[in-house]
Amino acid sequence: MFRLPTGSDIFKTMEKLKQHTIDEHESVISITGLYKSFDDLDVLRGIDFNLFKGENVAVLGKSGTGKSVLIKIIIGLLKPDKGEVLVLGQQVDQLNTKELDALRLRIGFSFQNSALYDSMNVYQNLAFPLTMNFKALGKKEVLKSVEEVLEAVGLKDKLKQMPSDLSGGQRKRIGIARTLILKPEIMLYDEPTSGLDPITSAEIIELINDVQREYNTSSVIITHDLTCAKNTGNRIAMMFEGKFLKVGTFKEVFDTKDEQVQGFFNYNFIQ
Repeated sequence: MFRLPTGSDIFKTMEKLKQHTIDEHESVISITGLYKSFDDLDVLRGIDFNLFKGENVAVLGKSGTGKSVLIKIIIGLLKPDKGEVLVLGQQVDQLNTKELDALRLRIGFSFQNSALYDSMNVYQNLAFPLTMNFKALGKKEVLKSVEEVLEAVGLKDKLKQMPSDLSGGQRKRIGIARTLILKPEIMLYDEPTSGLDPITSAEIIELINDVQREYNTSSVIITHDLTCAKNTGNRIAMMFEGKFLKVGTFKEVFDTKDEQVQGFFNYNFIQ
């Protein structure tokens, strides 16, 4: 269950990650030879990548390196120019609309801006994906599901609040709760700590790890935040100009004299 971290608790998450079971024999996302261009701009230039069952992978890179394009291809919003993208065993660009909709129900996407409906209160925001996709559910079943995910993100008392009454960190957590309500197998996080103060960022980091353990999700975490990557990623994938320079543990990626990797490390803290 999510709890607010205090003191030295905040960044003890790496030890917790080691206790989580990862099945390296089962890929939930498998990408081979992925290329994507827009007119004369080459955005992805040969991506090979596997996300294993139960694993968190943090994809690091500066703005404009292709991180968001990669996510959009994974969920079928963009088609690759070349290469194969398998998600939960299905080749995404070969699916028809009905098949793609069914696959997306198994994937939770946490938007950078939380993407809450301003005219709906928290309950209505969380109930919406349930009532849209499972019309046979009764009001009691919907309320129970909403209360469960709110408790999971530590905001059970915010049921009737409007998004405008919530802090930035609370909106992020409600956005994550809305993806969890459909019990996804894969979570995709887009810059989950962007725009947050250090304490609130630590809370979101703790929540991402709680989601991994308690919901047994496999996650791709798109970020340029080294602290977030280090404390959520079982592995780090360092992206530079549309390619993965290095993939491995945080230490394996950053214990290097590679000027491009060192440049990103310096950029992260200078910025």
